[in-house]
Amino acid sequence: MDLITREYKTITRITGPLLFLEDVPKASIGEMVTIILPDGKDRTGQVIEVSERYAVVQVLETTVSMDVSGTSVRFSEYSAKLNLSLVMLGRRFNGIGEPIDALPAIIPEVRNDIVGMPINPVARDNPSDFIQTGISTIDGLNTLVRGQKLPIFSGAGLPAKEIASQILRQAKVLSSSQQEKREGGEFAVVFAAMGITFRDAAFFHEEFEKSGALQNSVIFLNLADDPTIERLLTPRCALTTAEFLAFNYDMHVLVILTDMTNYCEALREIGAAREEIPGRRGYPGYMYTDLATIYERAGRIKGKKGSVTQLPILTMPDDDITHPIPDLTGYITEGQIVLSRELHRKGVYPPIDPLPSLSRLMNRGIGKEKTREDHRNAADQLYAAYAKGRDLRRLEAIVGEAGLSEIDKRFLKFAEEFENRFINQGDIERSIKDTLNLGWELFKILPKESLTRIKTEYIEKYYK
Repeated sequence: MDLITREYKTITRITGPLLFLEDVPKASIGEMVTIILPDGKDRTGQVIEVSERYAVVQVLETTVSMDVSGTSVRFSEYSAKLNLSLVMLGRRFNGIGEPIDALPAIIPEVRNDIVGMPINPVARDNPSDFIQTGISTIDGLNTLVRGQKLPIFSGAGLPAKEIASQILRQAKVLSSSQQEKREGGEFAVVFAAMGITFRDAAFFHEEFEKSGALQNSVIFLNLADDPTIERLLTPRCALTTAEFLAFNYDMHVLVILTDMTNYCEALREIGAAREEIPGRRGYPGYMYTDLATIYERAGRIKGKKGSVTQLPILTMPDDDITHPIPDLTGYITEGQIVLSRELHRKGVYPPIDPLPSLSRLMNRGIGKEKTREDHRNAADQLYAAYAKGRDLRRLEAIVGEAGLSEIDKRFLKFAEEFENRFINQGDIERSIKDTLNLGWELFKILPKESLTRIKTEYIEKYYK
């Protein structure tokens, strides 16, 4: 060991992306290290476990050509930090925050720890301002509000990335006075991709350029052929950037994280390399806590104008919503947007199923001063009527159409029209006013007395 630089050559074992070192005093969890190969080349790592005798280092790059006897590890005494500056807008970085757009490195205004600090619950401000995504099923029935974390539960082959890109193009933050906050650089997007293919990365980059959102966006890309371990840092780099823009420059930042399933697979892979005792389906027992350290970084702070809103995207293995990844995500976040394979097969886009979808903070972002006075009642009635129509489809399959009453047939027609006109809007943008007006048009299919979830005053005003 070199006492001045704290450089050690005590590696005893290399297992996957992990190095095991002996006799490393004063090593700290989260400390960054430089791994020096026999040929003089450097690689980066991070301490993930410390005991009285051993330290485990996680290599953030490949371990190919590493030799136990010829490799040394230099400890830095500081944790992983990210250079932050306003000039990051319009830039692309790899999963650990290094520029990949052939432009100069970032000259930092500040250097922040990527692990971040939880927002003090006393300092948290309630999410309350409506974010208009332009998608009726979200805006009308599962409203997204500023500072919320609302994941999209997708499945293999479902158009999650197309929906995400549509939200990127259309998202507008509306205050209670209905004034758009997007102008003047006050709206920004931080996009973090984990383990996606080069084709998907090219798709998102093209969408950013086509929509004109690139200049107000920061992109972090960890591709499928990049080191797995890098995926654990990618969302943290993205959220550190989002917090900087939101709370230093008062921006409304929308963070899109895709795909969280790849992130959790990386957690499982590292846990297996560390020989940890697995939990449900082989995932680490601490996955809930780990995901919470990511999702809970969304929010608003009292006295700050900016906000961090999260739209994580995850692919449910085998479309199983009870799988540990969507299951734990649903516990931590404030609802979910669920994509339907059945609707997708019918050619409906976006194939968002309203029945299992939910936004727990919806009531805080809607109402007379924010969207429209009838929003809550109209959403409840749309949900109830569609649910009844779906139930009647199953009954019709048993008793046939002749066995249904006239009112039942009208609910069946409502469900069909709701899917074809309300959910299936294609790649177009609808304002919240257009969404609610369309809902009232669909109510004409039903008799007035069946609108039991809407106040009489709203029926008299909007039911024509």
